[in-house]
Amino acid sequence: MSSILEFTPPLINGVSASKVFLPREVIANTIFDYLCQHFPHIHASEWQQRFDDGLIYAADGSQLQLNSAYTPNTHIFYYRFLAHEIHVPFQHEILFENDDLIVVDKPHFLTMSPTGQYVQETLLVRLKKQTGYTDLTPIHRLDRETAGIVLFSKRPASRGVYQQLFAERKVQKTYHAIAGYRSELTFPQTVNLHLEKGHPFYTMQINDEKESNSETYIELLEHDQQLAKYLLKPKTGKQHQLRVHLNSLGIPILNDSFYPAIQHRDDDDFSTPLQLLAKAINFIDPITNQEMQFSSHHELTLQTQRNDKNSIFSAQKY
Repeated sequence: MSSILEFTPPLINGVSASKVFLPREVIANTIFDYLCQHFPHIHASEWQQRFDDGLIYAADGSQLQLNSAYTPNTHIFYYRFLAHEIHVPFQHEILFENDDLIVVDKPHFLTMSPTGQYVQETLLVRLKKQTGYTDLTPIHRLDRETAGIVLFSKRPASRGVYQQLFAERKVQKTYHAIAGYRSELTFPQTVNLHLEKGHPFYTMQINDEKESNSETYIELLEHDQQLAKYLLKPKTGKQHQLRVHLNSLGIPILNDSFYPAIQHRDDDDFSTPLQLLAKAINFIDPITNQEMQFSSHHELTLQTQRNDKNSIFSAQKY
C-alpha cells in the first residue's frame, strides 16, 4: 500500500481545480501541446497564461511549466478563469447552515456553477470564496433566470442522502410566478404533460403523443385583470417545467425569453428578470429527522400601471 498522500488542489479565488487524465493514445511532446489539442475552443495563449500564472499542477502537487513533458497514464490539475466576465450586480444570501447543509437565497441572473462564459460570477464560486468550503456542491439546481431557495452540500459523506430526497420526491418545493391572467382558466388545477428536448437544444417541448412525465399543481393567488400571481408546486423536476406548463395554458411567465418564443437579450441586460421565484422548500432532514422549512426573502409583487396600453411590472427588491 502506498504511503504517498494524494495531492488535494487548493481553492484559488473560490475556484476548484479541474482534473484531466493524460491518456496513452495521444501524440504530444508537452502537457501544453495536449491541452491545446484536448481543448481546441480555448486559445493557446490562454493556456500559456495559466502556465505562467502557476495554475497547472502535476498529480503530486508540483507546478508544471510550459515545457513540462507529457507523461501518459497520469493526471494533472488546472484552474479555469476568464479574462473577461460580465459582473452580475445582485447578491446571494445564506439563510441557514449546519454541519451538512447551506441554504442560499439566489438572485436572478446568477448561474449556479461555472459553465460557458461564467466562472467567478456564479453562485458556487461566490459561496466557496465566502466560506472556504472546498467540497461545496449544489444538491439541486435553479436556472440562471430563476431566483430563490437552493441547497448546497458541505460534506461528500452526507451528500448522497440529501440527493436521494430529491430523487425520491420527498422535497416539497413551492414557487411563485407572475404571468398573464385569463378569466376562462379555472384554478386550482394540475398540469400533466410529456416534456422532451426541443429546438433549439436548450429549450423543452411538449409531446402530446407520449404519456405524461411532468406534473405541476397551480393556484391563482391574485390578479389585476391583466397579470396574475400564481403559486406552483411541481411534483416532478423536468428542465423548464414551470415555464413550459404555464406557457401551455396561454399564460407564459412574464419576461420569459424562451417561451413562447426565443428572445435574444444582451448578457449584461438585467432590466427584465424572469418573474419566477423558488419561494419555499420543505423536507424532513434524513440525518436529524427534523422538519426543515426555508422561505426566500425575495418577493414577486403586482404593481399595475397604464403606459401605452402595457402593464409595467416592478418586482425585485434587492
